[in-house]
Parts: sequence; C-alpha cells; structure tokens
Amino acid sequence: MAAPLIAVVGPTAAGKSAAALRLAVARGGEIVSCDSLQVYRGLDVGSAKATAEERSRVPHHLLDVVDPDQDFSAAEYARRARVALQGIREGGRLAIVVGGTGLYLRALLLGLFEGPARDEALRARLTRMAERRGPARLHRVLARVDPDAAARIPPRDLVRVVRALEVFKATGRPLTAHHREGTEPLSGFEVHVIGIAPPREALRVAVERRTEEMFARGLLAEVRGLLRAGYGEGLRPLRAIGYRQALDVIAGRVTEDEARRDIVVSTMQYAKRQLTWFRHQAQASWFTSAEDAFQGALRIIDGAA
Repeated sequence: MAAPLIAVVGPTAAGKSAAALRLAVARGGEIVSCDSLQVYRGLDVGSAKATAEERSRVPHHLLDVVDPDQDFSAAEYARRARVALQGIREGGRLAIVVGGTGLYLRALLLGLFEGPARDEALRARLTRMAERRGPARLHRVLARVDPDAAARIPPRDLVRVVRALEVFKATGRPLTAHHREGTEPLSGFEVHVIGIAPPREALRVAVERRTEEMFARGLLAEVRGLLRAGYGEGLRPLRAIGYRQALDVIAGRVTEDEARRDIVVSTMQYAKRQLTWFRHQAQASWFTSAEDAFQGALRIIDGAA
C-alpha cells in the first residue's frame, strides 16, 4: 500500500517550513528538505535552515550534506532523498518534503535526465563568451534554444546556463524537454503537493522581514567565517541571493542598506520564477497562506488514514 507523502512548495518566505514543521509535529512526520542551499554545511543563516531547536523537535533530512566547495546535483539529491523517504516509510512516519527548489522536487518525484558527458572545449568557449560579453549575452542564447530553461535559470548562474547549452549542443534537444521525460518515478508513495502562494504584497512584507532577520542573526558573520575557512567568493553557493550581497558588503562594494534592498528585489524576482515553475511542473493544491496550507494538508492526511 502506498504511503502518503506531503510536498510543501512555493516561493521563498511563503511560510513553507513553518507549515511543514507544524504538520510533522501534529501527525508524527519527518521532514526532507528540498532546498539547493540547505544541503551545504555552514550556510545556515542565509539559507534559513532549520534551527537546532526545530531539529530537536522533528527529524530533518538532506541538511548539511556537503561542504560549500563540493559539487551537488539534482540527481544526487534525488538519490539521497529517496533513501531518506524509504527510511521514513519503514519507520511508519509521515514523509514531508519541503522547499522551493523546483528541479530537486522534480528529480525526486519523477526522476531526472542524467545528460551527456561534459564537453570541456564547449564549456571553455561558452565561459569565454560570458567573460567577454557578460552573462546576460549567454543567457539570451539559451533563451533562443530553450526558453523554459532560461525562465528558471537566472543569468548569473553561469554553471547551469552553460550546462543547458551543452546539453542542447550534444543532443539537439532542449534540456527542458529531457527533464519532462524524466527517468524512474518515485514509487511506494501517494504524493500530495501543497502549494503556498501569498498575495504579492504579503510576500514582499515577509521577504523584507526575513531579510532583516538574516542580518540580525549574523549573516555577515557567517560569510566572514566561510571566507576565513578558505572558501572563495566564486563558489556557486556563495553566489546565491543573500550570500552574494553579504560578500559585497564585506568587500566594501555596497552598504548594508543597499544590500538589504538588493536582497529583497532579487528575492521577489526569484519568487516569481519559483511560482512559474511550480504552477507548470507540479499538480498542486494551492493556498494563499501557511495556515490554510496546514489545514489543507491535515484534511488530506486524515482523509487518507
């Protein structure tokens, strides 16, 4: 018999983690993070990772998996997350997946196209193009051959832009088309996707509040610690929203107030991309608040019991 699995999705700061934690406490669940930053050790404040107190109340999985300078792919996430889910199921607990990284969720639920081998010559050529003409130029090239991928990959994410172009060059088909086909879907679970999509103004207030909390909780100290540990500014996780602005403050390129404003603007832009992804990729029941989503999930779980 398939076990219920609740996936709580939506944009950054929508209240996903709080709803998932309440659900886990109420119905004896364990949480599997679906966040591409929270897998990294040492990236706690800027990724809004579950606190020690929250982890003591509910078991969390797929947090602190690798160091910031280690590669970690969606395929690796899916492999590890499926192992965690199997353990949760065998323990008779409710599995709750929560996060805003759409590609990770798709890889977990539907499988993921592994892709062709790396083409180092092509990668070097594309990287030189980005260095000469700027990442936006390379992103426009991607938009012509794979508009769906361009919509979800920001121009600054050179690694993913190059990989998407590499796949198109090697296969003659967009990376998005390969992802739609997937490989081996998740088995043994009845999946229910719960989406939280607050009104834009409410989300902006939440983003502004989270940004202030990040600085109050020591975002700059966290980033200084990562730099002292030998991690360079160019690492992919340190180019994420929040971390790259903190690096700019530390380097004296911007003020804290400028960094705060940039984080809010960038996060709202990212939230729009997240919503677009989830609305197109996941069959979800949508709610406008974390409270409504929590109540909706309870109804699903109790109805399946």
